[in-house]
Amino acid sequence: MKAAPRARVQRRPVHGVLLLDKPLGLSSNQALQKVKWLLRAEKAGHTGTLDPMATGVLPLCFGAATKFSQLHLDADKTYETLIRLGETTSTADAEGFVLTTRPVGCSLGEVVEVLDRFTGPIAQVPPMYSALKKDGKALYEYARSGETVERDARSVTIHDLQLVHADLESAVPSLRLRVRCSKGTYIRTLGEDIGEALGCGGHLRELRRIQTGPFELSQCWTLADLEKTPEVERLKRLMNVESLLGDHQVVTLDQDNAGRFLSGMRRRGSWPDNQKVAVFGPDPISGNPSFLLGSGQTRSGELIPGRLLSPLEIQQIHHSSP
Repeated sequence: MKAAPRARVQRRPVHGVLLLDKPLGLSSNQALQKVKWLLRAEKAGHTGTLDPMATGVLPLCFGAATKFSQLHLDADKTYETLIRLGETTSTADAEGFVLTTRPVGCSLGEVVEVLDRFTGPIAQVPPMYSALKKDGKALYEYARSGETVERDARSVTIHDLQLVHADLESAVPSLRLRVRCSKGTYIRTLGEDIGEALGCGGHLRELRRIQTGPFELSQCWTLADLEKTPEVERLKRLMNVESLLGDHQVVTLDQDNAGRFLSGMRRRGSWPDNQKVAVFGPDPISGNPSFLLGSGQTRSGELIPGRLLSPLEIQQIHHSSP
């Protein structure tokens, strides 16, 4: 007996940002696809990956918001993490097998001194189990085949490194840390390097992202939240597209200049130079005087278009707005 064919999901245009508290065990893309299915969205993307063992803030972008998702790859991130001292693993986290076991003999004072050394600009060698590519191949692909390749150290910045709790006496010694860092920081590598500096080694047991850019954990929804929310209410969980441009200088155009800007034309004005500009103008459909048109930059008195909303996206956002 043949199984009944699966019902085809009717996709629809969805525009906005949903802040997801990514659950343990799912890749960022798996989480994205689940939410995309729940919203029946046509187009979706995320603003930087979290490992399957990591949880926390994952901004998901839909429709026109995907045009600006790249901006948040550069955002500072804040994590809470638990480092198991005395053991190193093949992946620098709990998913690998144990490589070495050493006694933990450091004092609280030594921990504080080591954490101070890891605050500020530091150099990190990317882990083999990462998606970083070498010669067109992801490092984790080399690692899975038992191969180790040369990696150049990269400069990152640890803006703040707080010791939340230290357990140095138990059978499972650990450090719980809060880390605010620049883009490109590998917390697994940081934990491993801190363990080595303490003379006992270490690996990550937990990792939770509590902030990325302006977005905080308190603003997030879980998959369980979304699943139990009636479908007609799910779109209300989305933030608007311009929430991705909160650190941009606002430029507002009149009707004539807005139309020309949307056509990709530069505009003249008395704006100061700025690399990050969010451009607003009248909604060509409703006349709303403050409608996002796109991003750009201002230089030498010119407004230079960057990523622009299309007429179709503007129409769809207009019709989906309350």
